[in-house]
Amino acid sequence: MSDRELPCDSCEGVVLFEAPPCVDGHGADCPELICTGCGAAVLIATFAFRAPRVGNRRGTTRRPHRRAA
Repeated sequence: MSDRELPCDSCEGVVLFEAPPCVDGHGADCPELICTGCGAAVLIATFAFRAPRVGNRRGTTRRPHRRAA
């Protein structure tokens, strides 16, 4: 089991959280954690976002910028 200190909303403070034995095969990197104080469960999730393409937007019409001579 791995453990780390995180803020718990139920305990209203920073407490020790531990990962239970993971049946999904995550090992120490299991995203499911349990508060050792009150038993509240949290799920740690990471997201990967792709950078938006600025020059290739669909559905928008852009007029060319005109400069004064």
